[in-house]
Amino acid sequence: MEKNIKIYDSTLRDGAQAEGISFSVEDKLKIVKALDELGVSYIEAGNPGSNPKDLEFFKRVKEIALNNTKLTAFGSTRRRNIKVQDDANVKSLLLADSPVVAIFGKSWDFHVKDIINTTLEENLNMIKDTVAFFKEKGKEVVYDAEHFFDGYKANQKYAMKTLEAAVDGGADSIVLCDTNGGCMPNEIYEITKSVVDTCKKEVGIHCHNDCGMAVANTVMAVLAGAKQVQGTYIGFGERCGNANLSTVIANLQIKKDYHCISKEKLELLTGVARKVAEIANVSLDAKEPYVGRAAFTHKGGMHIDGVNKSSKSFEHINPEIVGNERRFLMSEVAGRSTILKKIQKVAPDVKKDSPETMLIMDRLKELEHEGYQFEGAESTFELIIRKNLGKYKPFFILENFKTIGEKPNETGKLTAFAMVKVNVDDKIKMVAAEGDGPVNALDKALRQALEMFYPELKKVHLTDYKVRVLDTKEATAAKVRVLITSTDGVHQWSTVGVSTDIINASLIALIDSIEVKLLRELTNKMKAYI
Repeated sequence: MEKNIKIYDSTLRDGAQAEGISFSVEDKLKIVKALDELGVSYIEAGNPGSNPKDLEFFKRVKEIALNNTKLTAFGSTRRRNIKVQDDANVKSLLLADSPVVAIFGKSWDFHVKDIINTTLEENLNMIKDTVAFFKEKGKEVVYDAEHFFDGYKANQKYAMKTLEAAVDGGADSIVLCDTNGGCMPNEIYEITKSVVDTCKKEVGIHCHNDCGMAVANTVMAVLAGAKQVQGTYIGFGERCGNANLSTVIANLQIKKDYHCISKEKLELLTGVARKVAEIANVSLDAKEPYVGRAAFTHKGGMHIDGVNKSSKSFEHINPEIVGNERRFLMSEVAGRSTILKKIQKVAPDVKKDSPETMLIMDRLKELEHEGYQFEGAESTFELIIRKNLGKYKPFFILENFKTIGEKPNETGKLTAFAMVKVNVDDKIKMVAAEGDGPVNALDKALRQALEMFYPELKKVHLTDYKVRVLDTKEATAAKVRVLITSTDGVHQWSTVGVSTDIINASLIALIDSIEVKLLRELTNKMKAYI
């Protein structure tokens, strides 16, 4: 039992405070389902006292049957000098009707006197009264000791009194918050251990990442005896973010043998990370530990050779444990064995010294000389393999296209139009679309034209678009490389195009992206049929 850790996810509350993040009610409901399936203990879903959207969410989430998690509403202690039952925030927390309520209060005497402008004694009453009120209502109460570590360092005696007030009020757990994210791991360990040794309640930890220490600090708090871990699933949050739970869970469970979620659920870590990023409309950092696309990616020939002989030579765990996969990047330093592995995924019978291997290697060198780079665009390289092995049939033909740029109107908005004509099995479809620039207009027109033939493309959209000028000395006549990343909400893939015309380079990458999606759909159907 000592090794059991409760995972408390605040993606929908603390994560929603990150710059550029705005969840709709539908977004929140989708994330709740994903986190519940993963098996987190608590989901802090919002502050019903702060906005009508959170209140609507708490009404609608009751329709979802949760199997693993407890839904939590978040709010502050009562305001100074009023009765707890008269506080508007307290009333709204009751309206949420959640089984768990998280109450935050001040632990730092500076905040008490200078920020909320009350006395030290009244702050203690505010904490105790509010916790006791919700306990009387039958709620499980999590008390978040805001700025606890700064408060402890400034006035240890008073900081501990605030925890005692919460315990006296009946709090079920006490969470120590490094709200400013400025503590070092040794400080977190020593102070948390001191609290664990004296506090009568379960102790938790809530770390921010302002010094890049949130994950390390969280692990150190657990080693000091904390039993509840708070964070956001892929780390986004106020300022520099919160402790990244996808990393924390993996570190604690795989490296330190703690129990955070059921063992069989570990393989969901990567998929849930990508789903949360997709719903939040952010790009998951490729270098994110455990769940990023680059977490088990190898480029150097020596590394690739070592991993092929024994994965532990350059990997700290098997990527399949967390639902990720090993990737070997295609580049001039990859070596023939790496290229052969890519070829054998398409044609298993091809050998290292076969003419097909040499043909594809020569083609790879030609394309790299032209400016192509495949280390971030393996999907395009797969299409090249298929084309050179005679295992490729296009799903459509782009007969012609035209783009028209338009001078900004009175509003200053630059618009563009694109017209495309596609041929699918001798059936012709023409579509025109308007976009924010010619590439966006082409993307819209091409997808709209093809969706009547391939409805699965409705799920596909671009998540990243990069352009690099390859030979700057040619100025505006320079060759450019366009790399795009696409997703269907489940999988993500990248394709590349090179041309002296940026629109043509973009179109090459776009067409490859669509072909990859359709090829995967066809492959999946064939597997299902077999």
